[in-house]
Amino acid sequence: MNVTGYLESVGRDLRRALRSLPRRPAFTGAAVLTLALGLGATTAIFSVVYSVLLKPLPYPNAGELVRIRHPAAGLGGSDIGASPAMYLTYRKENRTFAEIGLWSDGGQTLTSEGETTRIRSLRASHGLLQALGVQPLRGRWFTEGEQGPAAQEPNPVILSYAFWRGRFGGDEAALGRALVVDGRPAQVVGIMPPDFRFDFMNSQPDIIVTQMFDPARASINTFGGFNALARLKPGVTPEAARADIERMLPIWRGAWPMQQGVTREAVENWRVAPVVRPLKDDLVGNIASTLWVLMGAIGAVLLVACANIANLMLVRADARRQEFAIRAALGAMPARLARELFVESLVIAALGGALGLAIAYAGIKGLVALGPGGLPRLGEIGVYPPVLLFTVAVALCSTLVFGSLAALKHAVHADAGALGATRGASAGRERARTRNTLVVVQVALALVLVVSSVLLIRTFEVLRRVDAGFADPATLQTVRTWAPNDLMRDPQAFTRVQHEALDAIAKLPGVEAAAFTSTLPMEGAPFTFDLPVAVEGRPMAGGATPPPRRMKFVSPGYFAAMGSRLVAGRDLTWADIDAGGRVALVSEGFARELATEPAAALGMRVRTPAEPDAWREVIGVVQDLKDDGLYAAAPSLVYLPVSMESAFGAPQFGIPPVAYVVRTQRAGTASLVTEIRNAVWSVNANVPVALERTMQTLYGASLARTSFALVMLGIAGTMALALGLLGIYGVIAYVVTQRSREIGIRLALGAQPREVRALFVRHGLVLAGCGAAIGLVAALGVSRLLAALLYGVAPTDPAAYGVALGVILAAAALASWLPARRAAAIDPVETLRAE
Repeated sequence: MNVTGYLESVGRDLRRALRSLPRRPAFTGAAVLTLALGLGATTAIFSVVYSVLLKPLPYPNAGELVRIRHPAAGLGGSDIGASPAMYLTYRKENRTFAEIGLWSDGGQTLTSEGETTRIRSLRASHGLLQALGVQPLRGRWFTEGEQGPAAQEPNPVILSYAFWRGRFGGDEAALGRALVVDGRPAQVVGIMPPDFRFDFMNSQPDIIVTQMFDPARASINTFGGFNALARLKPGVTPEAARADIERMLPIWRGAWPMQQGVTREAVENWRVAPVVRPLKDDLVGNIASTLWVLMGAIGAVLLVACANIANLMLVRADARRQEFAIRAALGAMPARLARELFVESLVIAALGGALGLAIAYAGIKGLVALGPGGLPRLGEIGVYPPVLLFTVAVALCSTLVFGSLAALKHAVHADAGALGATRGASAGRERARTRNTLVVVQVALALVLVVSSVLLIRTFEVLRRVDAGFADPATLQTVRTWAPNDLMRDPQAFTRVQHEALDAIAKLPGVEAAAFTSTLPMEGAPFTFDLPVAVEGRPMAGGATPPPRRMKFVSPGYFAAMGSRLVAGRDLTWADIDAGGRVALVSEGFARELATEPAAALGMRVRTPAEPDAWREVIGVVQDLKDDGLYAAAPSLVYLPVSMESAFGAPQFGIPPVAYVVRTQRAGTASLVTEIRNAVWSVNANVPVALERTMQTLYGASLARTSFALVMLGIAGTMALALGLLGIYGVIAYVVTQRSREIGIRLALGAQPREVRALFVRHGLVLAGCGAAIGLVAALGVSRLLAALLYGVAPTDPAAYGVALGVILAAAALASWLPARRAAAIDPVETLRAE
């Protein structure tokens, strides 16, 4: 046959398939919907995996970008970040970097046209944007001279595209425009392109400001919360860059002065060992394991769907055995019959793929909405060409391999002997064995996913019972404020404004308690920081630096407002602050490090190494706080007054940015937020008020990763269970149809309907039991991959396995009972008359 004739023949097969499939709506609908559900879920999850893990970062030659960290073994392994002195040393002495820069996450107060607002900023040194390699859409990058002590005002700033469009309407004249940022003159020198993203912060920055560095004021132990990012020279590996930094660390330690209270011996005892990781690996972090687990789970659903399609094809081929035999007897070649089945499978694949893609688009929107805020590259998730190619490939392979090849066996073995097969005869043992095997596989996969879902449900229940260190987060409204520009250099003045604003907030209707703090629980960067804390009478061996402790600055009444329990001692008072603030409270965990009983820590004195004479007496012990999320252990905390004399090298110390916590049943309402803003502005109209949220938002964020995985695994488990049970139902229903003559004879000879029902229910339970046995073994291995997501629940938790097994067997019994009931209702007289 020539090519034209072959194509015409294939065209006839296609038209035949398009005509015949609608005539069998049950078969066609079941096959297309099964494929669409499995394919849609798989494509949606693969879109997340591709966007987060596989898609290159949106920077030129992104593989050359690395993140530099400096964990210090002598400080408990904590990352000390990167200091200006390190940055200046690395820029001058390195042999492996094409560019290197520092950045920090923060906020700025923008004053424009008499309005003061708080905006999100990226503080960047020279070299950061150059390393990223993203050219501004308009204007230029910062220059090296604009970050030094000789830099002249106005300070240069670069706008994000979204901020430029939203604040300035996309006006070209915004370039060069004068602004006031943090009370100082600034000028717009650049506008970033719309696709520029900086996913290393909690949210995208509105503006980029230059980070000022004065080499004359840099020291070894002055850090400031900076992060280091570099672009490697071509051909340089991260391992080579790490070795280069190891070479430069002694140069850094010897070239810069020491800050008061810290010795070079102490710095040596930090035992800094640099870590250089590809930027994408550092950005993705440990979310990769979670996403691959979810991808495997949804892949299992696709396998279950394919097994169902194979079963449908087998049943369909059984129904067409006589047709195949007749056509074979009339001279049809097996290859001709096989091609017809392939074409039919292609039509099903096309329909299922198209519907699956629509489901995937809807699913991706849901995944982005459900995705935890900490999920990196969340905003980049979408359907990209590789995802579309994946969808097409999976649709074709799943249908052709699991569908056509199973049915092909019937076409190839079609012979005239099938013409004598009587209506209602049982299927051949081989075909029955194939169908039963597919059902067993479906049940096994479903059990693995149900076990995983139950493990996460139990984890979620355990986490919900964990005492986070504060009470009723849904009734805690929080807002964050910053000291107004005209008061920034006077801690006493802005603390007085904060106190007066607190008094105004406390008078609002429905407010039960109010206070303010430097850092909310679970708030994280950029407000959280750790410092070494020395304890009087307990010097460190060899002059080593004391281990770091989490520092929080609080106002009186803070613990009562948060619902945090005082374990021993008393709370802070305004009288303590008026007396100079020479007091502190510590967490219960820290107190137990100091003494056998928390109460024994009262009266001890603590300080940071930067303030050799500023000892502060421990007056209270507070219950532990899950400050890093419910999964993490509670850190050792030191609570200091929001205002202190002679602290951190300053005669008077205060916290310019604070968060107010307001306990009220009105938390979360727009009216309350408006009233809090007005209360603050009644004291000082220039105070920026932002980040209005309830503590429930922060608390929920600590559960977001588990919630996300739980929803995904729950959907996967439910779909796999439903498809597996449909498989059992289909097999038992088909067997009932094939054995209707035998059933009629049994009933005519006196068999009881309950015995007939038991026969088929037993058959279904045997299949489910075999699948469950295999699934239990598989689940023991797979559940260990979930260990990072579990909390307070072992991967081998007997209760989870028992619940999952009970659900599977109960559902299998129901799926078997429905067709068994129909079998028991067969009229033996009608069956025998038909024979």
